[in-house]
Amino acid sequence: MNSSAELGHLKSEILKLSKRYFDLNQANSEFVPGKTYIPVTAKSMDANDLSHLVDSSLDMWLTAGRYARNFEASFSKFFNRTTKSLLVNSGSSANLVAISALGSPELKKMDREPLQRGDEIITLAAGFPTTVNPIIQNGWVPVFIDSDLETINALPEKVYQAVSPKTKAVVLAHTLGNPFRSDLIAEFCKKNNLFLIEDCCDALGSTINGTPVGSFGEYATASFYPAHHITMGEGGAVVSKDARYKKIAESIRDWGRDCWCEPGVDNTCKKRFEWQLGDLPEGYDHKYIYSHIGYNLKVTDMQAALGVSQLEKLPQFIAARRANWKYLYEGIKQSPILSKNLIPVEPTPETNPSWFGFPLFTQSSIDRTTLVRKLEKSRIGTRLLFAGNLTKQPAYKYANYRIHGSLDNTNRIMNDLFWIGVHPLLNEAKMNYMLEKLESLVKELAK
Repeated sequence: MNSSAELGHLKSEILKLSKRYFDLNQANSEFVPGKTYIPVTAKSMDANDLSHLVDSSLDMWLTAGRYARNFEASFSKFFNRTTKSLLVNSGSSANLVAISALGSPELKKMDREPLQRGDEIITLAAGFPTTVNPIIQNGWVPVFIDSDLETINALPEKVYQAVSPKTKAVVLAHTLGNPFRSDLIAEFCKKNNLFLIEDCCDALGSTINGTPVGSFGEYATASFYPAHHITMGEGGAVVSKDARYKKIAESIRDWGRDCWCEPGVDNTCKKRFEWQLGDLPEGYDHKYIYSHIGYNLKVTDMQAALGVSQLEKLPQFIAARRANWKYLYEGIKQSPILSKNLIPVEPTPETNPSWFGFPLFTQSSIDRTTLVRKLEKSRIGTRLLFAGNLTKQPAYKYANYRIHGSLDNTNRIMNDLFWIGVHPLLNEAKMNYMLEKLESLVKELAK
C-alpha cells in the first residue's frame, strides 16, 4: 500500500471510530423529573459533528481553510444573499465588524456617507450588550427606544419617531428569535438614507412574510455559541448586502488590511508590489497595507468543520424549536391558572419565528424572582431577557446615549419577564414536567 492510500485508509478508520466513540460516549440517559436538569439552552450534537471535527484536525490546517470556505459559501443562502458570508469568532465580533463597517471611508465610493463621531444609531434598550457596545466603541451615540410588550421587539413607528438630524443608522436584534419588522424598517431606512443592521444571533431561520430575517439590511449577524440554533462552540458570521459591503467587513475582520488574499495565499490581486495607498512608498507590500482600523477575528477550520455539519441539520432544528414553542404555548393557554398569571410573548404579525426561547411575563400576582428561583430548584433552567434595561446597567452609567420617549415597557421586561427553553433536545416528557411544575408553583405563589 503506498503512503497516499495508507493515509486514506487510516483517515477512514479514524473517522469511523470517532463516530462509534461518540455513539458509545453520548448514550442518552433516562430523564428523571425533578432530578435531571432541563437546561434553558443546549447544543444538539451527533456522531457526524465529531467526525467533521476530527477530519479537520487531521489536516493540521489550524486557521480558516476548506471547511471555512464551504461554510461561508453555504451560509449566506439562508439569508437570500449571493455574496459569501464572513466567519468570525463570535456573534459579538460579528456585531463589532458589521457596526464598525458603517464608519468606513470606502462607503463614499457607494455614495454613502460613513458615520462620524457623535452620529446617532437607533437601537433597543432591552437587549444584549454586544448589540450596542460597538456603537459606543466607535464613538457613536446609541438612541434607546422602548419595546412593544406583546412581541418584545421594536415597533417600526417607534423607530421612525426617534430619528433626529444626527441619526445615521438603525441596529436592532430580532429578540429571542421573534422578528421585528425589518422589512418595513428597511423601506424607511432606504427613503431616509439610513443604514440597517439586523442582529439575527437569536433568530436564525425566522421569516417575515416568507423572507428570511437578515435579508433586509446592509449587514446581518449570526452567532454559533452553543446556546444558539447551530454551534461551532464559539463563532459567528457577518452576511453582507453585496460584495462591496463584504470587502469592508472582511478588512475589519482581518486586521484592517487592504489585501484580500485567503490564508496561505499570496498575490491574489496580481500586483502585490505595485500599489501606492495612503502616504506609503510606491510598491509597499500589499499584504501589509491597512485601509481600516481592524482586528483579527477569524475562526479555525475545526470550528468551521463543526459548522458545516451543523448546517445540514438546521432545518430540523428550526422545526423542533417551532414545535416546542407551540407545545408550551398551548399548554399555558389551556391551563386556567397559568393563563391567568403568566402572559406568553406573541409572534410578531406576518412573521414565522425560529424561537430561541419561550418568554413569559409574570402578572402582578406572581413575584418573578421567587418563581425563577423555585423553577431552578426544581431543575428547570430559566433566563431573564439579557440586560433588561441597558441604561440601568453599571457598564453604561457614564456612557453617552440618548433615550427617546419613555422606557416603561423596557422596565416591565426588566422586572417581570423570564424565559424557558425550546431547544431541540426537549421532548414531551420534559415539556410536560415544565408545564406541570409551572402550574404547581404558580398555584403556590399566586396572591
